[in-house]
Amino acid sequence: MTGHALFPKQPPARYNTRTLDPGGEACKGPYAAVQGWTLRDRPASPGLEGSSVPHEVFGLRLAARRLLTPRVVEFQFERVDGRPFAYVPGQFVTLHFPGSEGELRRSYSIASMTEEVAARSIAIAVTEVPNGRACRILFGLAPGDVVQASGPFGRFILRDDPGMDYLLVATGTGVSPYRAMLPGLRQRLAEPGREIRLLLGVRGPEELLYGEEFLAFSRTVPAFGFIACLSRFLSDPPRDHERRGYVQEILKSLSLDPHRHIVYLCGNPEMIDASLAYLKALEFPLPAIRREKYLSSN
Repeated sequence: MTGHALFPKQPPARYNTRTLDPGGEACKGPYAAVQGWTLRDRPASPGLEGSSVPHEVFGLRLAARRLLTPRVVEFQFERVDGRPFAYVPGQFVTLHFPGSEGELRRSYSIASMTEEVAARSIAIAVTEVPNGRACRILFGLAPGDVVQASGPFGRFILRDDPGMDYLLVATGTGVSPYRAMLPGLRQRLAEPGREIRLLLGVRGPEELLYGEEFLAFSRTVPAFGFIACLSRFLSDPPRDHERRGYVQEILKSLSLDPHRHIVYLCGNPEMIDASLAYLKALEFPLPAIRREKYLSSN
């Protein structure tokens, strides 16, 4: 490690909780769930991760679904045409739903890692929105049902940032793109002296989607740290990775250096706005704050 501590050695006991250019932000919508979001769609730009990924329209067949938390379901799709789905981790896909007043489009971050997509699985994590028009359709799908989709879109991706440490911050299903990024994070942490920390803000331990996967990753990759920011209550007894409070408040307990850190923010707009204001006060340059907001829509 570098000797630059991202987290204090003893965090205070009171802490138990779209398409973007550098310095810009994306908006996608519904809110946390369907976490589908209305957005400014833009294809990925050439040169990101060394390649350009064109977007297209295609059919997706629901292959499986599983409950990640009491409120979040992971939908696993496969392309109807059997072709591979080319994307860059951190991008999102837009689903097209039929509606009585015209087509509904909702966008979802891709949670799949590249090896899973190579096996033809495209996963999204979605929080059910009661009475949401698109949500009713999505949650009503049965295995074998087909929905039209387009993508991939977005530039909320890892870039070449030699020697920089990453702080990844999310609320709820905003953690999905970070799961997709895990293989890329492992590659970057092969560079001596780098470290990456992930803060996920939810209400309680039962809502930590992909939490066990992030913990397992931290055990195999010591330069990666995972902190669960729980706004309402901790486990009983509390686990080592848990802190009590809102993620944007726990962020303030970290030792951050605008010359050393790149910060990614994804999820709740209020969290992103509060975190952005704090980071700007620390004199972080806007290109070092990469963000994607999830905005609510019915």
